[in-house]
Amino acid sequence: MTKGSPNYDAIIAGKGAFLSVPFYLIRMISYLVIWWAFSWKLRKLSVEEDLNGGTKYFHTSVTTAALFLVLYAVTSSMSAWDWVMSVDVHWFSTMFGWYVFASWWVSGIAGITLTAIFLKQNGYLRFMNANHFHDLGKLMFGFSIFWCYVWFAQFMLIWYANLPEEAVYFNQRLGGFNGQYTGMFFFNIVINFVFPFLGLMTRDAKRQMIILKIVCIAILAGHWSDFYLMLMPGTLKGENGLLIEIGVAAIFLGAFLLLLTRRLSEASLITVNHPFIDESVHHTT
Repeated sequence: MTKGSPNYDAIIAGKGAFLSVPFYLIRMISYLVIWWAFSWKLRKLSVEEDLNGGTKYFHTSVTTAALFLVLYAVTSSMSAWDWVMSVDVHWFSTMFGWYVFASWWVSGIAGITLTAIFLKQNGYLRFMNANHFHDLGKLMFGFSIFWCYVWFAQFMLIWYANLPEEAVYFNQRLGGFNGQYTGMFFFNIVINFVFPFLGLMTRDAKRQMIILKIVCIAILAGHWSDFYLMLMPGTLKGENGLLIEIGVAAIFLGAFLLLLTRRLSEASLITVNHPFIDESVHHTT
């Protein structure tokens, strides 16, 4: 698009260099390579620690994880801009990176908790007790609140300022396309905040695996719907296909479970030579 042509868009033109296909692909490949490399390195250090003992692997893991935190802070936000925010190319939000990070984080904790519950119920992870699950429940409880805090902060600031380049995002999801997404918009708040908040409010709830399992499944389903709501109005507009998206999600879930079970079968579930293994096994809250 050249300036002065009928299809010229100043906002898209201003983002043209950043969203050019070569630069976009370079960034996408960089994110995936960085994440894979650090996950491979941390797992390798953990396996070698089990085989050889000593504390050098532990200290190297700490240094590696600290470096990854810095890189992840940058790449997670940038990947959210590239993969999700760029769909609504006219939209601006300085909080979107934090918003997506909060969603990933609480979903990750829910996935870890759900995996631990299934392993525990099938005779593995015998050392895990109610104290460990209590802490996992507290993390889900706390980060569900954090997700809602970021969601509300982003929504409130955009609503209060009422700038067209910002408000367009919520106009599409609240009443846009004949109200097609309005119900899911409010359902998103209920399942991602209200349900986990009420379900995990008490101490006893965080120590019961059946409640944790229900809340974990609700959080994972809720944040899937959150991403669905981020993407569909900006791509397919009112012609969204929910059943197709469920099928795609099932494919990725199957691939994840295949990789997870394969990795779990390749090494001990307990890091026997970790310097803090005794403190972990005898953990109390």
